[in-house]
Amino acid sequence: MALWRGKDKNRELERLAAMAGEASAEAAVSLGHAQTTIEDPVAEPDVVPEEPQQVAAELDGPVDLETSEEAAEQGKAAAEAAEKLVLDEPAPPEPLKPDLTAAAFFDVDNTMMMGASMFHFARGLAARKYFTTSDLAGFAWQQVKFRVGGSEGDVGSPREKALSFVAGRSVEELNQLAEEIYDELMADKIWSGTKALAQMHLDKGQRVWLVTATPVELANMIARRLGLTGALGTVAEQHDGVYTGRLVGDLLHGRAKAHAVRALAAKEGLNLKRCTAYSDSLNDVPMLSIVGAAVAINPDTGLRDIARQRHWEIRDWRTGRKAAKIGVPSVLGAGAVAGAVAAGLAYRKR
Repeated sequence: MALWRGKDKNRELERLAAMAGEASAEAAVSLGHAQTTIEDPVAEPDVVPEEPQQVAAELDGPVDLETSEEAAEQGKAAAEAAEKLVLDEPAPPEPLKPDLTAAAFFDVDNTMMMGASMFHFARGLAARKYFTTSDLAGFAWQQVKFRVGGSEGDVGSPREKALSFVAGRSVEELNQLAEEIYDELMADKIWSGTKALAQMHLDKGQRVWLVTATPVELANMIARRLGLTGALGTVAEQHDGVYTGRLVGDLLHGRAKAHAVRALAAKEGLNLKRCTAYSDSLNDVPMLSIVGAAVAINPDTGLRDIARQRHWEIRDWRTGRKAAKIGVPSVLGAGAVAGAVAAGLAYRKR
């Protein structure tokens, strides 16, 4: 009987992961489309210069032919110099040819950004008195049990409360706060090495998406600020532009990321064998395993071992003891990190 219940739970977890992945892909496409169709400001009409008119000048005395000839020579020399400059200018670069079947997928926490994005977001919200201490403590405890206590088979309370702190808040309000908090706490946390890797793919004409458990609106804002294509993230249920506090499916974590990447590839016509994925976490092995090339960035111990076994490329921007201080245990997940840290901040302020 226990074995049967275990299979049922696994099937339910897989269903929720698939639902989360599909919802994230749909949100990524929708947000990306909305971003590219924002109307540009109306440009001022070009001013058409009037036709030059000959102006007859009245001369009080005879024309100085020597001065006129000198001016003509100077004008001719200037015209020749200008023509030479134009000829010497390098030809403009040819427009970048898009590579429509290849793309790159980047995890965010400890891969693109030092620490966890929800950690920084929660800090910003706590500074704005967004939480009560009891709310934060309850949220943190549920997430710690969910991610650390081995209760992933429980598809009830922890998952339902994962984004309860946004319940009743408008999407517009959270988006505005995300922009502010990014400038305050996230912009200087971006790993320059990872950003350069993302730019390398863009320079090849490939699209680049972030893939993270962070709410998709926050993830999309980070992608936009970095000049990337878009983001796959956790989808929070909305009603009339207001968050309900519930998830659509599950957190975009572990196997849900793999579902999201597959769903996006199907929508965008990507060939996953030509795609590359980057992550720091053992939890992202499902996503790293479905693409043609996998790269471990600042890997935790588990991912480093698997990367070596599978001959995946490893890049680490950290050095020595600094690595241990910067790294956030990936098993906690974004929810636990955000809740626990923000709860600690609020507790210290009491």
